[in-house]
Amino acid sequence: MLIAAAVCPHPPLLVPEVARGASGELDGLRAACDRAVAGLAEAEPDVLVVVGGGAGDRVHGPGAGGDLRSYGVRLRVGPPPAVLPLSLTIGRWLAERGGIRPARLVEVASSARSETCLVHGAGIAAAAPRVALLAMGDGSARRTTAAPGRFDARAVAFDNTVAAALAAADTAALAALDPLLADLLMAGGRAAWQTLAGAAEGAGLSGELLAHEAPYGVGYLTALWR
Repeated sequence: MLIAAAVCPHPPLLVPEVARGASGELDGLRAACDRAVAGLAEAEPDVLVVVGGGAGDRVHGPGAGGDLRSYGVRLRVGPPPAVLPLSLTIGRWLAERGGIRPARLVEVASSARSETCLVHGAGIAAAAPRVALLAMGDGSARRTTAAPGRFDARAVAFDNTVAAALAAADTAALAALDPLLADLLMAGGRAAWQTLAGAAEGAGLSGELLAHEAPYGVGYLTALWR
């Protein structure tokens, strides 16, 4: 049963060694992520499962690691070899920074259908009597003209819809997100958020939105459900 969940973004710049001189720009977001992970630890779960988007559907064990060499830093997260996608690499880094070792790291295909994500989530929640879930995912990368993707006027409204759903622990609203629109808006967190929706269905959790920022034209959302 799901007893707590956190949502965090996964920009590499969350890691101070990657951000270097720009580390201070994400101090508030990093603190919000730390607070969200601390909330998971306080729930005293039997297991922590980290969920993030990737190339396919895979379940990685606690010995799976990643690294950030692609971002100019020889920083290893977990043991070699580096098999985790960015979402799960940053998720593992956040969890271990908060003193929790994930029991499983679940990679969900970024292109997965909503129904598939919901089923994955239900399975995660049923894995143990007390499950905590850390869902990793960024919002739209098309919010401003300086964003990685070309500006799209729908991006802010999409992220605002996600933020409202996270604040209210509204699983139905997350489940209703349009995968096609999310893909067009380069919202990498859609699959992880809908996996969370499947895990939290009927759990009776309440939500708290801890951060909703877009410092680089990309939506970064952080929330805690308990």
